[in-house]
Amino acid sequence: MTFLTDHLIVDGVRLAYRDRGRGAPVIFVHGTPSHAYEWRDVVPHIEADGFRAITYDLLGYGRSERPVDRDTSVAAQTDLLEHLLDALDVDRADIVAHDIGGAIGLRFAVAHPERVRRLLIIDSVSYDSWPSPTWRRIIDENLDDFTSMAQDEFDALLTRQLKMTVADESLMTGEVLRAYLAPHRSALGRVSFFEHQVRHYDSKYTEEISDELGRLAMPVRILWGEQDRWQPLHYAKRLSTALPDAELVTVPEAGHFLMEDDPGRVVEEIRDFLTAPDDALVPGV
Repeated sequence: MTFLTDHLIVDGVRLAYRDRGRGAPVIFVHGTPSHAYEWRDVVPHIEADGFRAITYDLLGYGRSERPVDRDTSVAAQTDLLEHLLDALDVDRADIVAHDIGGAIGLRFAVAHPERVRRLLIIDSVSYDSWPSPTWRRIIDENLDDFTSMAQDEFDALLTRQLKMTVADESLMTGEVLRAYLAPHRSALGRVSFFEHQVRHYDSKYTEEISDELGRLAMPVRILWGEQDRWQPLHYAKRLSTALPDAELVTVPEAGHFLMEDDPGRVVEEIRDFLTAPDDALVPGV
């Protein structure tokens, strides 16, 4: 399945993206271990609702460029998001962001609040919530050793992790599982996964903005799977307390990849959030 349709050069690197619709701009930022494929059952509905939906693969992920000597950390991806919006002539947008995409969205909102109308984050990393024990062990041992894994061994490792992202593990099988594994089905893809993703799993990128979250003035909705095994619900509650205009919505029987467990609910929440009057988004009003 081809979800992203085009490529563009942004700040000297190539990004794969999709830009459809003519309404108010909404940008979707994916997480890890993932790529924009995770939005396939969500974004077309938002496009059909009359929004300009912009979806892209982060640098080093999916079908975007995998540069040898370019920083692909959360901080660098945040800077690149600014360049992407400039390249697409978007002054201000709504942001819908998942996992490390949530950290990118929060960092962008802190740095450029005037460019974010509303922010919806889904099962986001935050504070000291990441990396997970498995990835921390891999980072702490010798990351370079893992870059030379055989394909079968790598597939088994990533499959185990991907099955943890859903409450219903039967959803992470067959064509869907193959699509998540696809960007890494080569020696380059395996090395890229560890160099562009795992190497940058570092909570410093969320901890260093923790004290600044309280000054965000735009409406925020926090959407969370109650059975998230990577980002426990107490982090969502902590975020909702720290963000002054935040609303927390939890989804039962859903895990970290909420868009796989319950894409219909995700569409419903995004649609409601983007179209609600401003005063309806203030908690307690």
